[in-house]
Amino acid sequence: MLIDFNNLNINKLSFDTEFEKKVKNFLEEWFSEKAGVKVQTSGSTGVPKVFEIEKKKMINSAIMTCDFLGLKEGDTALLCLPVEYISGKMMIVRSIERRLKLRIAEPSLKSVENLEEEIDFCAMTPLQVENSLEKLSLIKNLIIGGAAVSQSLKNKILQMNLSPSNRIFETYGMSETLSHIGLKQLMPMQEEHFTVFENVTISLDNRGCLKIFAPNVNADELQTNDLVDIKNEKKFKFLGRIDNVINSGGAKISPETLEALVKKELPNEAVFMGLPDESLGQKLILIIEGNESDEVKRIISEIPFEKNFHRPKEIIFINEIPRTPNGKINRLELYKRIT
Repeated sequence: MLIDFNNLNINKLSFDTEFEKKVKNFLEEWFSEKAGVKVQTSGSTGVPKVFEIEKKKMINSAIMTCDFLGLKEGDTALLCLPVEYISGKMMIVRSIERRLKLRIAEPSLKSVENLEEEIDFCAMTPLQVENSLEKLSLIKNLIIGGAAVSQSLKNKILQMNLSPSNRIFETYGMSETLSHIGLKQLMPMQEEHFTVFENVTISLDNRGCLKIFAPNVNADELQTNDLVDIKNEKKFKFLGRIDNVINSGGAKISPETLEALVKKELPNEAVFMGLPDESLGQKLILIIEGNESDEVKRIISEIPFEKNFHRPKEIIFINEIPRTPNGKINRLELYKRIT
């Protein structure tokens, strides 16, 4: 279905599927007299929770994204993310604020498989992009969020030979920042650092973790557990989460850094994890999604890890790595399965 927010009449629209009815429920909540709306977190790094967000702050977030991408009234957008989470809600709010024409597609790995005409804006998870590569040329501005974009996916995007007019960005943000507060371009330029929006201030705590002050979307300074390298007042590089850091024999190991290295050589999803070990404290293991393969083991053995203790003590193959509904690796669930 298509919702034209330049000429909106909810009563004249037909919301047939369960997902379309969820969109309708959100629209009714948004246009009610209530000052806020309820949002659910993904639970990828802890217990899922529900909290309320002021509509005014969601509008401020929408304006920052739309201005950054240059979206204008009458442009077309596609919603293919669950509306329970901030990512899906914000796609609707951006469409409302900028008076876009919003197409509704059921969230799935192949949400855009029926897309036949060019659209101006879409937000997807890495898994959705992985399964929609042949449709990327139809999307002028694509933002990818919910999980880190692997090097193997970046390579596949580069191989698509897209037009310079097709812009693809990786996002940085969380529910508390109302989706994202910064973008990193993957196409046509390949940037290493995220660029934060106007009125967003970044700094480090004494652990090297990112602190964010974005008063337009959250009155409080937000303390993250994300290890970053700050280039200047507007740019930073994500290194990994400090609560994922593995302490093996006294050596601190960031799994995300090692995962990025492995994914340059392997198309498989790969997750480093620490398991309890009597002598080391934590034993570094590597979990590979897919069938056990001697060739995969050979490739891993030839990867030039910076330190010898970066090499996994054990490689475990698993049919499917658990993910949250919005595509993030669920490390807590994975740990439970492995142990």
